[in-house]
Amino acid sequence: MYDRIDLSSSEIFLKLSSGILTNNKKPILKFEEKIETYLENKKKVVALNSGTSAIHLALILSGVKKGDEVICQSFTYVASANPIIYQNATPVFIDSEKETWNICPKYLELAIKDRILKGKKPKAIIFVHLYGMPSKIDEIVKIANKYQIVLIEDAAEALGAEYKGRKCGTFGDFGIFSFNNNKIISTLGGGILICKNVKEKQRAIFLATQSRDTSVHYQHSIVGYNYRMSTGLAKIGIDQIDLLEKHVTARRSNNQLYQFFFNRIEGISVFKELNDVFFSNHWLSCILIDENITGFSREDLRLQLEKDNIESRPLWKPLHLQPVFMKYSYYGNSVCDNLFNIGLCLPSSSNLTKNDFLRITNSIKKIL
Repeated sequence: MYDRIDLSSSEIFLKLSSGILTNNKKPILKFEEKIETYLENKKKVVALNSGTSAIHLALILSGVKKGDEVICQSFTYVASANPIIYQNATPVFIDSEKETWNICPKYLELAIKDRILKGKKPKAIIFVHLYGMPSKIDEIVKIANKYQIVLIEDAAEALGAEYKGRKCGTFGDFGIFSFNNNKIISTLGGGILICKNVKEKQRAIFLATQSRDTSVHYQHSIVGYNYRMSTGLAKIGIDQIDLLEKHVTARRSNNQLYQFFFNRIEGISVFKELNDVFFSNHWLSCILIDENITGFSREDLRLQLEKDNIESRPLWKPLHLQPVFMKYSYYGNSVCDNLFNIGLCLPSSSNLTKNDFLRITNSIKKIL
């Protein structure tokens, strides 16, 4: 379902080992420079050990503290919301809209108004570009600006995606990318925090390196974190970023193949862009199955693929349904609940071959 990284094991070992026994930061700086170039030098970035760390630092830099409320998209991976808890803040979850599967602007504004009436104006908003599909960004940014709330853009799954020709990750006050093993390109673990200026970048680096004060000896006046990306992983990233366009092309091709295959099958729809304003990297290609039409469910198809040793997965389980988050407020209807119940992620690797695709579709045909 996911990628085999485009490096041999010996190449990976050499890149890792060449960075382990040195404090040389040049590869980290070079990797950051390459990401900033990709973002057309309009933003500053900090290389970290995960996308989760990037969200955590974004919350800290946004001034989120104990007792504050942070609005978060419910239909996403748990890493989008966990850092809110790290800060002893309170998440407020929002339903999705049907077209991009991302945070619903209508319920977002409704939640903000209601929290303000309750005397708890949210300190930040975390919105996500799910499966590489850009959100309805203009509407979300307009709402954040209207109520003067910090906007954190979780583009962990959307590296290479664009909205109106502009790179996802650059619309919020802060943005994040992930280079986890399952992402569109990987550094075998890692992430990026996207900042507006040098001052924010320097503050983030300070916090990510145990908040060591300027001193001959080791001195620390505030709590810091061990969040900086390692030299070895940065070296892998330097090569991987050059493969991004190739991988985006491959993922989008996968999605086109699935669209063609399912086009004449009633009751199954492939997740795709609403119009040409949205440019998804199609990190994962997903489908929705209407059991009333097909006669079989998402789970029936998943199990059929599993019989043929083909991996597929349900869509993310909404966070407001997760045991750890069920006690928190939720605004919306049941859009993301329904997506979870009827949606399936299909094999989507950038390395998917014609034979792989034939094997997948032959397995699907068995249940059809």
